[in-house]
Order: sequence, then structure tokens, then C-alpha cells
Amino acid sequence: MPTPIPTALPIRRLTLRDLTACADLSENRGWPREEHKWGFLLTAGQGYGIDDPEGGLVAACVVTRYGPAERPDLAAIGMVLVAERHARQGIGRHLMHHVVESLGTVPLTLHATPNGRPLYEELGFKATGRAEMVVGRFTPRAEDPQVATRAATAEDLPAILRLDEEVFGSDRTPLITRLPAFADQLRVAEERGRITGYAAAWPNMHTHVVGPLIARDTPTAQALIASLAARTDRPLRTDIDVRHEELLAWVTSRGLESVAFNAVMTYGMDELPGDWQRRFAPLTVAAG
Repeated sequence: MPTPIPTALPIRRLTLRDLTACADLSENRGWPREEHKWGFLLTAGQGYGIDDPEGGLVAACVVTRYGPAERPDLAAIGMVLVAERHARQGIGRHLMHHVVESLGTVPLTLHATPNGRPLYEELGFKATGRAEMVVGRFTPRAEDPQVATRAATAEDLPAILRLDEEVFGSDRTPLITRLPAFADQLRVAEERGRITGYAAAWPNMHTHVVGPLIARDTPTAQALIASLAARTDRPLRTDIDVRHEELLAWVTSRGLESVAFNAVMTYGMDELPGDWQRRFAPLTVAAG
């Protein structure tokens, strides 16, 4: 029986039952397995995949929709992966075409590596921003901002959701309500009983990823990062909007190093909604 052409294989919805296959696919492409992140994304978002007749997955990606469930106003695409032995055969393009078409008129966003960017540009995505990934062990200094922060409680969730929607520009309730279970830390900055920012640190291999990071200003963002760093013995990793030059200079002066840049790309809109000046880092580049 002839081997099916990969681009002729059906695309199906993925579920948590596909978690191991997704992690295997990540490992196949030289990425960390990231089961914790895959599980979160497959629960909060919707995975799409192509089965390999010989077992496992040929390709996969995840779409996270925001706004009203029946009429999303934004969707983020992430974790676009094609198995090494099927690379450069048009499978990624085939999967992305399917996803873009299935979302209709919903505006889209994604973070693109330099290798992936040409494909997304071919599909009509435009680079509208840039994020810098920094990694390292954080070393505090006495002069760091003394903005008050504390661990978030269940009672803070409504205020966090309101702030997040205001800054992100879309309702992310399904994502943000899963943060307490997903993250090892969730902290808020507070002034006179009002939450002025929040940040999470979630485990990813040997690091803690800081994200989302939303704050009214740079000193508040700095205080949130410092407070998260003080409560972990792991290196920190985060992806900071390059327009936040002051924060980037500060984290590098505290021990984090630049390791990569990703293009923030959009489709069906000129730029991301919300207030970028208070949006310092995404929850994950796979979901915005």
C-alpha cells in the first residue's frame, strides 16, 4: 500500500490524550518536551494535528481564542511544529492554511522565530512588533524599586481579570483563571488596596518563566519580577517587548542574558489591541 502524501493526511483536533505525542514532537525538533505547557495550552486552547501513519504526529499547533466564545475577537497561534523527517514538504503551510481558514475573519497573532517568519509572511501575516527572550539567574540590588507586592488570593481574581482585559484588549478569562493551578507563583502589586499589576512564574524545564507580566509602569514591573525571583532557586526566563528598553536594561544588569528575538506578527489587524505600555511580557509566546 503506497505511503500517503503528508499534505493529504487529515487534520484533526487534539486533546489531552495527545499530550505525549505533542511532547515527542517537540523533542523531535530539538525543543524541550514541555509537557506542563502543552497540557495548559491543550486545555485552555485548541490543538490541531496531523497523525503519522507510522505513529505519533506529523505536525501540530495550538490556537487560543479570546473574547466571547461564540464570536472571538482575537486568536493566538503557537507551538507550530513539523516532525524532522517531514520537514520542508509543505506540511506546516498546509496546517497553517487550515487553521487560518477555520478562524475566518478572527484577527490573529503569533510570535515567529526567524526560521518560521517567511512562511507566516507568505500566508499574509505582518511583523508589528518584537520580543526579546532573556534568561538567567536574577541578582537583586538594594536600589531596586520598593513597590509593594504580595501573593495573589482567590479574592483578587476578579480584579486581575478586569486589569488583564483592559491591558490586553480582549477577555482572556479561560486562560487567566487557570493560572493559579498552572503557575508556581502568582503575585500582585498593590497601592491603597488597588491592584496595579500582576505577574506569574510557571515551571518550564529548569527555569521559571515570568509571564504574563502586566504593570502600570516600569518600577512596578521590576518589583514584580524581583518578588518572583526572590521565591525561586531556578533561573528566570521571560520574553519582553523590546519597546520596554528600561526594563530590558534592568533585567540584564541583574543577571539575565539575551538569548533570542521573536517577531510579533498579526493577521487581519494592523497591531495588537490593548495598552502595550502596561503589557511587558506574554504568558507564553505560544498564547500571547
